[in-house]
Amino acid sequence: MDTKHIKINDYNYLLPDDRIAKFPVRQRDRSKLLVYRKGDITEDVFYKISDYIPSGALMVFNNTKVIQARMHFRKETGALIEIFLLEPVVPADYELMFQTTGRCSWLCMIGNLKKWKTGNLSIELDINGKPVMLTATRGNEIGTSHWVDFEWDNSEISFSEIIDSAGELPIPPYLNRDTQESDKTTYQTVYSKIKGSVAAPTAGLHFTDDVLRSLDDCGVQRDEITLHVGAGTFKPVKSDEIEGHDMHTEYISVHRSTLENLLCHGTAAIAVGTTSVRTLESLYYIGVHLGSGNEITENSFHVKQWEPYNGECDVTPEDAIRNIIAWLDANGVNVLHGSTQIIIAPGYEYKIVKMLVTNFHQPQSTLLLLVSAFVNGDWRRIYDYALSHDFRFLSYGDSSLLIP
Repeated sequence: MDTKHIKINDYNYLLPDDRIAKFPVRQRDRSKLLVYRKGDITEDVFYKISDYIPSGALMVFNNTKVIQARMHFRKETGALIEIFLLEPVVPADYELMFQTTGRCSWLCMIGNLKKWKTGNLSIELDINGKPVMLTATRGNEIGTSHWVDFEWDNSEISFSEIIDSAGELPIPPYLNRDTQESDKTTYQTVYSKIKGSVAAPTAGLHFTDDVLRSLDDCGVQRDEITLHVGAGTFKPVKSDEIEGHDMHTEYISVHRSTLENLLCHGTAAIAVGTTSVRTLESLYYIGVHLGSGNEITENSFHVKQWEPYNGECDVTPEDAIRNIIAWLDANGVNVLHGSTQIIIAPGYEYKIVKMLVTNFHQPQSTLLLLVSAFVNGDWRRIYDYALSHDFRFLSYGDSSLLIP
């Protein structure tokens, strides 16, 4: 299959607005679960998912945490300016960014940009009883984003505290509603830990502590990776063929212990969500880079969009993971930091992911292409079943377990 020439219109389906879940079910794990197992389709309730997972299997979760990335400033003229945090630049490291005090810089999307041509924007905050003045200064345009410098006048306050006070949780645009207080809880997974995403890894929203315990009791091993979900996850495919679509970059980190765990399981994993898929599959190509004998550069830790389709590669997944571990050991570090633009579409050969937990995705989206590649093109039968059996769609919707 010539993946680049896939026509996105072939991945369209009618999604009525009333099938888009505007809010989650009251109890996360009472959502519906579609089970696709080697072509057979059945349904159940999500809290029974452990019934379908083999004992001893490795299940990988994305532990990223959604930040309150949407901030609003009002000019003296009354114009409302929205600044949407996309990616940290000074400092560029996510962990350092949220600890930094006094000043920092981000790449941002700016709403109502035409009203902010010059000057600074300021907002007065009260953080733990301390008055803080936050100022935003617009810098250069970089692609479709803008460099924005932030400064605040209390050196005891971290940027993490700034956005918790001044920011708003950025729920998906297709929900067509304002963020509510409940979203601060329901739009985070129960295992979220590492701040950095501007959208939730929504397959994980169905898990509760009880479901996680049931997996443990059934002998399923759990591990975590981090991929910070970017706003590009909502970027529609506007070109007729997917060759014309530019995938966004997302940042990943994986601990050495997780790599060892993958080896212990024969580099076979169950991915919770498409973000875990993108991370696990990207590990293979990073491992290929590190074992190539070429000079190690920053590009060695970045997976390009079309890299998986550039010809056959005889490196096994096991050797790729071993290459990463060897590099970590040689450099005295325990965590792999990298980035990925990988596009997974029909024609892609999965290296590590053997089962997938995922929600139901938008028509003509790259996430639907990923699902189609995973079920060998059988996506439409799955989605027809979901539509005809009252499943709820998108971020707050129901879930599926896919076993090709």
